[in-house]
Amino acid sequence: MDKVSDLAVQGKDKIEWIAQKMPVLNEISKRWEKSKPLKGIKVSACLHVTAKTANLMKALKKGGAEVMLCASNPLSTQDDVVAALNEAYGIDTFASRGESKESFYRNIHTILDLKPNVTVDDGADLVNTLHKERSDLIENVLGGTEETTTGVIRLKAMAEEKVLKYPVIAVNDALTKHMFDNRYGTGQSTIDGILRATNYLIAGSNFIVVGYGWCGRGIASRARGMGARVTVVEVDPIKALEAAMDGYAVSSMGKAAPTADFVVTATGNLHVVSLRHLEMLKDGAIICNAGHFNVEIDLHSLTQKSDEIRQVRENIQEFRMKSGKRVYLISEGRLVNLAAGEGHPAEVMDMSFANQALSVEWIAKEGKKLKNKVYSVPEHLDQEIARLKLISMGMEIEELTPEQEEYLKSWSQGT
Repeated sequence: MDKVSDLAVQGKDKIEWIAQKMPVLNEISKRWEKSKPLKGIKVSACLHVTAKTANLMKALKKGGAEVMLCASNPLSTQDDVVAALNEAYGIDTFASRGESKESFYRNIHTILDLKPNVTVDDGADLVNTLHKERSDLIENVLGGTEETTTGVIRLKAMAEEKVLKYPVIAVNDALTKHMFDNRYGTGQSTIDGILRATNYLIAGSNFIVVGYGWCGRGIASRARGMGARVTVVEVDPIKALEAAMDGYAVSSMGKAAPTADFVVTATGNLHVVSLRHLEMLKDGAIICNAGHFNVEIDLHSLTQKSDEIRQVRENIQEFRMKSGKRVYLISEGRLVNLAAGEGHPAEVMDMSFANQALSVEWIAKEGKKLKNKVYSVPEHLDQEIARLKLISMGMEIEELTPEQEEYLKSWSQGT
């Protein structure tokens, strides 16, 4: 290896540290290094550029793919990881923490210049840009994968309108992804991001979680585990009922806002904390977002209604509203767990990125046979990832006997 910069060495150490907790991806990588199932495949990836992501990129390269990477969020990039990928691993990576919107999209165009056969996306900005501005490249594409709830929603909307031009695997919908990554990963890393940004006490606080999907479930659980009084805000009556049965208070945002010490959004929707809600918040309330895009809090209105905005800590802005009340926003309303923290723990990203890796392999084999729609991760891949994860944890499961299998297939045996 040629001499690399101190920043790249720092990033390489971080990548190797994380790799120890990604046994499933490591096992796939070892298999791929021998079989080269991705030989001749070009992969353009738009993901959070972290040490976990770096290990996915390394695995794809070992599988024979030509890989290029850019960031899916301007504030989630780890610059030392970028340096390591470029200098130590020879994987072209285009990202920098805090990059401008112009730079963000310029980098997406740069990785599209690869003329990819497979796209790997986190939020669907890559797919969206490809369809809107680089549609001449679509003929090269066998298929793509999508990591997030937000991205899958966008892609399903495209498919519904018949504008999706190639098949995409909804990695987020895999059981070994959303049941673990979204719940345990987002739950822990969101609380971690809030604590790093504020160093405030969560115990005894009024903690509002907006949205009770898998991410919201995890955040609410971890906040309660730290002693917070948690209130869930939902629009779906079934999810709201589930939250109530799980022991949380359930309320409208209008009723919850005046007492909130912390507000965390996790819906994937627009302005779930609106100007009306912002004006109701008490002096000193902390607000942040755990959804993919920075649209869940009405940031434009917050800015317009504030007389003074200042940076009071590394990842916190103080908005002094015209009423004199102060509202504190973490990481500009972007993904709090990645912008103010290091993102999900490696143990859950191991499964998420194993899903990405095996889905890319499946697309390379089956892509030409697929229709232009959003597919679930094939069940046998989901099961294999769970099996490998259990083995890595030193656990084993029971097997059905032939008699039990026959009984489950039979309708004739009663009590």
